[in-house]
Amino acid sequence: MSRKTLVKNYSRREFIGAGAASALAVSVVPSRVFGANDRLAMAGIGVGGKGSSDIDGAGTQGDVVAICDIDEKRLNGKGGRYPKAKKFFDFRGMLEKMGKSIDAVTVSTPDHTHAPAAIMAMRMGKHVYVQKPLTHTVWEARQMRLEATKNKVCTQMGNQGTASTGLREGVEAIQSGVLGDLKEVHVWTNRPVWPQAPRVTERPKDKPPVPEHVHWEYFIGPAPMRPYHGAYHPFKWRGWWDFGTGALGDMACHTANLAYMGTQLTQPTWVEPVTVGDINPETYPGWAVIKMKFPAIKGRGPIDFFWYEGKEERKKKLPAPDYFHGIKPSNSGSLVVGTKGTLYSPNDYGSAWSILPTRGGNQAPKYEKVDARLPRNNKGDTGMKIEWAQAIKANKPSMALSNFDYAGNFTEAILMGNIAMKVGEGFDWNSAKLTSSNKKATALASKPYRKGWEI
Repeated sequence: MSRKTLVKNYSRREFIGAGAASALAVSVVPSRVFGANDRLAMAGIGVGGKGSSDIDGAGTQGDVVAICDIDEKRLNGKGGRYPKAKKFFDFRGMLEKMGKSIDAVTVSTPDHTHAPAAIMAMRMGKHVYVQKPLTHTVWEARQMRLEATKNKVCTQMGNQGTASTGLREGVEAIQSGVLGDLKEVHVWTNRPVWPQAPRVTERPKDKPPVPEHVHWEYFIGPAPMRPYHGAYHPFKWRGWWDFGTGALGDMACHTANLAYMGTQLTQPTWVEPVTVGDINPETYPGWAVIKMKFPAIKGRGPIDFFWYEGKEERKKKLPAPDYFHGIKPSNSGSLVVGTKGTLYSPNDYGSAWSILPTRGGNQAPKYEKVDARLPRNNKGDTGMKIEWAQAIKANKPSMALSNFDYAGNFTEAILMGNIAMKVGEGFDWNSAKLTSSNKKATALASKPYRKGWEI
């Protein structure tokens, strides 16, 4: 598909008319009711990289009728698999033109366009599957949760470890009481594995031409405009404040999932940067340790949550060695610490775990498997799409375990860590109002949007 045969580039005026408030303001269209054997009409926004397997997984549950990507090579590659699907470069144009023909949408773009695309789709009554992290900002995560409920759509976040039987059994183990009173959560990662501080701290100086196959305007989307550079697309966008959410956003929705679900965390009341590498205005820091205090809920007391990322002078940030009782810590993993024992998961997805003695102890508590409370899926990434499609057909959003009621809350809490990195000091947090007595923290919970891409 050459530039001469582009799908129409919709202008702001064409999208919103004279009186509407936003380029993403659309008429709400109720979702249709499905029979058990009805085929879902699927559309994919972002079909390269992880988006490729996302739309393919969704395609096993329906018919792919539209695909969208800012990169023509990726778009045309996926078009070869779905020759009947209409192709677009701008998700706004796709939803406007194809809205009546689409039932459900996958969103697998860079983080900064997750919410604009998904919210536009939900307001049109479309069911949505969105890659982790759910959003770019804390405020967006809250809106995603509210919009899903308001528009009565079925949703799922793409943290595929949620499908594993191991994670669901781990959640049940944590909630069984075998660990005693729950006190701490520790989560660490092998990220970043892309360029960011300390190696990259400023924008490239050179300004190469935009490749013929890249539609840069649509990549930038709601972010402030900047010249094209290969330092951003593809993949390397994760380390840039304007486009990604760094190591915390990329991996915590995987690696913290078992602990967050198992301990039933809500929103922190206090967030602080224990240690953070040098902060610059362009890229995430080279390392960080973040602490969050979560309040007590019925059935358990308050919990301290610690996140570790990156390396300082080649030394990886990790929990203290005595948590592991002589075991070499995995590259990524989590600990849930109680007064009687510690649950240790040595992988990103929480699909494997064991119970260790508590810190300073020498005897691990014995755990007898409890009866299953959570439904079993165990079909991995595709299983997440199957569960989502089943929820759509049954009109029961809760059937998708990583639905936005859970995933929005989870993402909102996780992204507080990125705010702490920029604030540089501890601060209180009022989650009901999304505010802090620290004005900088309050301001960083949201962001401005480029004209034409507002939520």
